Amino acid sequence: MKKSTYQFTNATVDYYFDSSIDHLKSITNLDNIVIVTDETIYNLYESKLNIYRTIVVPAGEKHKHQETINYIIQQLISYEADRKSILVGIGGGVITDMTGYAASIYMRGIAFGFVPTTLLAMVDASIGGKNGIDVGIYKNMVGIIRQPQFLLYDVSLLNTLSQADWSNGFAEIIKHAAIKDAILFSHLEKHQISDFQSDKKLLSDLVTRNALIKTVVVQEDEHEKGDRKLLNFGHTLGHAIENEYHLFHGQAIAIGMAYASRMSQQIVGFDDSDRLINLLEKYGLPTKLQFNKQRALEVLSMDKKRDKNSINYILLKEIGKGIIQKISLEQINTIIESI
Repeated sequence: MKKSTYQFTNATVDYYFDSSIDHLKSITNLDNIVIVTDETIYNLYESKLNIYRTIVVPAGEKHKHQETINYIIQQLISYEADRKSILVGIGGGVITDMTGYAASIYMRGIAFGFVPTTLLAMVDASIGGKNGIDVGIYKNMVGIIRQPQFLLYDVSLLNTLSQADWSNGFAEIIKHAAIKDAILFSHLEKHQISDFQSDKKLLSDLVTRNALIKTVVVQEDEHEKGDRKLLNFGHTLGHAIENEYHLFHGQAIAIGMAYASRMSQQIVGFDDSDRLINLLEKYGLPTKLQFNKQRALEVLSMDKKRDKNSINYILLKEIGKGIIQKISLEQINTIIESI
């Protein structure tokens, strides 16, 4: 188990790479731990979780709303959780988002940590302190930025993932490569999902590399005033269609990246659109969707990144170099309609 500590604005976060879920009880006081997980994870790992006080919620994005948070808080009260308690989210991005949010508002804030169980959560959702819930079809409309106390990485937990879940996680990995790491992009072009599934070291190195790409970006801009916005590549349109069309997060973001690459071609002369789209498709991700573009634009216009009549849209100047471009909603509408 490798421990690395990273400093953020108001907190330090311990990262335990190459670890095991069994190490959880050794890195924090067992008596203080309350687990939040979903039914799927609990059924898979009940024998490892039954030593803890555990809150089990339904699985899926459709349950990432205030009613579930209310249930978690009611359970914390029934467990007599106090300010010494630490809430530990074990699951994918939905669980980590809700756990961090519930911990941040319970008793005005208790400590929390994460054991991500999906590739997407390991490389993206659990990192950076963004915690929150959806409101209807509006993604992450309510939330807070607050860092976990620790992240514990056990790549063996990925063995139970479906092929769709593996692809889902690679959407965020490809995003990191596209905006920040041309060498990683080439590395992904030379491999395929099965290579990472069959080689634990290759997978562990990939997870660590991507976790640190996002960590460094967040350290430099925790509250998204500048370069952290680059992490939204593919997310502006992706979030506008994700809940509406019941897509996996990675699927929605892949479609969003494909559209953003075409926009980049039109606006800043990006000439590697086909290369990006081919990589997304190689990793089993969709790049096209028949969707109601006007409805998507209506949802997009409520995006948190909107500034009056424009949005800070993330485009690509080249592979490995994302840029922030202010684009009017009218121009976005015209381009998306034309693609």
